[in-house]
Amino acid sequence: MGLMTDTERESLIDAAARAQRERYSVVDPSATVGGGTTLGPHAFVDAQAVIGDDCVVESGAHICRGTVIESQVHIGAHAAFAGAPGGGQPAAVVKAGAWIGANASILAGVVIGAKAIVRPGSVVSRSVPPGAIVEGNPANIIGYVDAAPGPGTAPLHGGSRGGAKIEETAVKGVTVHHFPVIPDLRGSLTVGEFDRQVPFTPKRYFMVFGVPSREIRGEHAHHQCHQFLICVRGSCAVMADDGEHKVEVLLDSPDRGIYLPPMTWGVQYKYSADAMLLVFASDYYDNADYIRDYADFIRISGQAKA
Repeated sequence: MGLMTDTERESLIDAAARAQRERYSVVDPSATVGGGTTLGPHAFVDAQAVIGDDCVVESGAHICRGTVIESQVHIGAHAAFAGAPGGGQPAAVVKAGAWIGANASILAGVVIGAKAIVRPGSVVSRSVPPGAIVEGNPANIIGYVDAAPGPGTAPLHGGSRGGAKIEETAVKGVTVHHFPVIPDLRGSLTVGEFDRQVPFTPKRYFMVFGVPSREIRGEHAHHQCHQFLICVRGSCAVMADDGEHKVEVLLDSPDRGIYLPPMTWGVQYKYSADAMLLVFASDYYDNADYIRDYADFIRISGQAKA
């Protein structure tokens, strides 16, 4: 009998590992479990479920029928994917690199974005954007993976332009602007000038208000359009992403705004009940200028940097 090749040896080790884990877990014959994936004791993988390579599924996790889990996903102990009654909705999808905590519940039809984090015990009833961190029942976004705090909590360095203080952020081209406030017994006033303190002249504005606190807005980038955001009442958080760095900025005063240049992925969330967000745009509305898929944004921004 000849010596085994490295490939044969790896296949034998993989088969032994699979046999070991399947002694303690239940995997339907029609399910697919990728190479390098570990199933903990008493995990259950239902019919037609697909689990990618190099995943960890901890003990007692329940993967319902048709669930799709991509590569390098971590599923915590006793996390459960719920199927729709009567099969009325598609099963959940978990994108690559996501992390789902112990005892979390993921409802049918939900998409967990790449590298998103679901905190332990959360009940996820709606899709989670890439890189978002969610928590609670129902799960709400509480932050983004690798998002640095913006100026005001951790300013990098500042300058001034026409009476406004301007602070740069870790995200390319994104700046936070602090406008002068003129107090008066009759009421305070704050003012800013376009093409001086704000680096473009707007052709359009829109306002966002009446947003339930658990909702998120934005989730897109623009090829050409510049935007400037001011929360004129209440507060909301803005997450800006250039494909390499992320920053989160709290807009909680009408004398504070954020500039988002083209090719910046922007998300607004954590709206207060009374929030009113004013957005100035450099161009008229053009649906073709929008990039609405984060994977497309990463691909296009990467090509621009190459």
